[in-house]
Amino acid sequence: MKFQNLLLVLLAFAFYACGSDLEKEQSEMEVLPYFDLSGFIDKEVSELPDSVLVSKGTRVNGDQKFADVVLSREDIAKELEIFKEADINKPTFALSYETQVKGRYLIHELKDGEKGKLKTMTVTYGNDEVTGLTIKMKEENIFYSSTTIASLYLSARGFNLDHYSVETTQKIRWMEPNNMKISGVLRMD
Repeated sequence: MKFQNLLLVLLAFAFYACGSDLEKEQSEMEVLPYFDLSGFIDKEVSELPDSVLVSKGTRVNGDQKFADVVLSREDIAKELEIFKEADINKPTFALSYETQVKGRYLIHELKDGEKGKLKTMTVTYGNDEVTGLTIKMKEENIFYSSTTIASLYLSARGFNLDHYSVETTQKIRWMEPNNMKISGVLRMD
C-alpha cells in the first residue's frame, strides 16, 4: 500500500512538472511571432452563416466537376483545414522563418537549412485589412513528394470570406503524379 501511495505521489509530481513546462512554453508564445493563420481562419469561419451556397469545383487528374452546393460552417472549416495545419506559431518554429513586408504583402518564408512543411505564407492587405492569403507547403523524401498551394480571398464589400482554392500534387516514386484541386466561391447575396 505504501508503494502505491508513493507511486501516486511521484506520478502527480511528474504530471505537475510537465504541466508547468507546457504553461511556460505557452506564456513565451503570448506574442505570436508570425501571422495568426489559425486564429484568422477560426474568425472568418465563425462569421459565416450556418449554411452557405457555394459554387464548388473539383479536379482530380484533369477530370473536372462543378456544382452549386450548400455547405455548413463546419463543412467550410474542413475545406480550409489546410490553412490551420500551416500555422507556424509554435515554439519549434519561433526562429525558422524570415519575415518581410513588401508594399501591401506580409511574407513569411522558411529560412535555408530549417525544416518545416510550410515554405511560404503571403498575406495581402488592403486598407489595413487582410484581403487574401496564399500558402505553399512542400514535403518530400526519396520515395514521395507533395506540394500544396492554397489561397483564399476576402470580399472587398465587407472583408468576408469570398473564395478559396487548394491544389495538391503528390508524386510517389515510379508512379505518375496525382493532382487534385478544390475551389469554392461563396454566394452570400
